[in-house]
Amino acid sequence: MAVAWTDVVQVVFLVLGGLATTYLALEMVGQGDVLAGLGQLRQKAPDHFHMIFEQGKTMIPDGKGGQKDAYMDLPGLSVLIGGMWIVNLSYWGCNQYITQRALAAKNLDEAQKGVIFAGFLKLLMPLIVVIPGIAAFVIVQGGDTAFAQAMTDGATGLVKSDKAYPALLNLLPNGLKGLAFAALAAAIVSSLASMANSTATIFTMDLYKHYFNPQAGETQLVQVGRIVALLAFGIAALVAPALGALDQAFQFIQEYTGFVSPGVFAIFVFGFFWKRTTANAALFAAIATIPLSTLFKFVFIDRMGLVFVIIAVGMVLISYLDPRSKDNPKGITLESSLFRTSMGFNIGAVGIVGILAALYTIFW
Repeated sequence: MAVAWTDVVQVVFLVLGGLATTYLALEMVGQGDVLAGLGQLRQKAPDHFHMIFEQGKTMIPDGKGGQKDAYMDLPGLSVLIGGMWIVNLSYWGCNQYITQRALAAKNLDEAQKGVIFAGFLKLLMPLIVVIPGIAAFVIVQGGDTAFAQAMTDGATGLVKSDKAYPALLNLLPNGLKGLAFAALAAAIVSSLASMANSTATIFTMDLYKHYFNPQAGETQLVQVGRIVALLAFGIAALVAPALGALDQAFQFIQEYTGFVSPGVFAIFVFGFFWKRTTANAALFAAIATIPLSTLFKFVFIDRMGLVFVIIAVGMVLISYLDPRSKDNPKGITLESSLFRTSMGFNIGAVGIVGILAALYTIFW
């Protein structure tokens, strides 16, 4: 409950700070006129308003002082068909860090309301993240040396994309700037706490108690969980400095998260929806996802779709070859009541899909 209420307070200030940042960034571009600023973005950075890239049309910084084709990271329409759906469903539907919020709801209806509300909040991301980023690009391209200096990395002397949002937050008035930075810092701490909780829970309950010490009591499990969380933070602290040299840390994180996403998603999907799925099939998916992703690394996003298909075929074959899978006592029996949704949920879901369809139609 404490984590949930903390998140509620944080998101209010994050959204307000984000909307204020967007307003001030557009005002800066438009010389005091927000609507004129939005028009300037469309005029001076038209390529940045396309959601589906064409090869050779949109160039972005490579983090080394040069340019690269954005198509190499987000290859056109295949980004949706080839892998984006896998990384999204894996993160939002199979990641304990995310699902623990829904699982904490007092009932299924409340959990569904939370999911729909989160979906509408997610629709604000283009407005509070993408538009300010495009504004920062236009400001730098316009020759604003002070703003460019604020985005310059001290070690390399290069203007870094990751420094755009902190530079824009400095445009906020002192009171709101402090609240926005505090909310941002609190959100990071909250995310770290949730990740630590997930890491400790998975290790203690799925590995330590199951394989190493089945007789462990609650106190011992808590102690082991704390040690695991500290070790995880230690590893993260060692790895973090290496991310400083990247132009976009998020892009790096997305790429390497994609090494495990196909396998994790396959395990969950088959485990939930196909009763014959065996433990050996799941083990195959867990082991194969990283080697296969490494093999197809050169196709980035699209490789996730390819790896998922290969893993899915392997899981089906392994399960069919095991005669015990026909009457698997551990198979999950799904009841239709689990998929029953309220009218409010259905209306909200249709609204989200409609808004997404409109965005893709307008900014294709």
